[in-house]
Amino acid sequence: MSKNLYVGNLAWSSTEDEVRTAFEAFGEVTSVKLIEDRETGRPRGFGFVEMSDDNAALEAVEALDGKDFGGRNIKVNEAKPRVERPRW
Repeated sequence: MSKNLYVGNLAWSSTEDEVRTAFEAFGEVTSVKLIEDRETGRPRGFGFVEMSDDNAALEAVEALDGKDFGGRNIKVNEAKPRVERPRW
């Protein structure tokens, strides 16, 4: 079963390839998605990494949470399920 991880406090200059490379040190990465602002297209400083192995994902969380990545201390934890919010 795959594990979806939240990655926050990313530098706006961070790329999906850089994030993928950091997480691949711990196991197979099945997807990386950095979130952009819908209106401006600018990075929002967070994203999600999906890893194919739960143990590898837990190792990545322990190793990368709070560590320097692109000049910022990133936040890494297990992603919470998305809650649908009403649109105004």
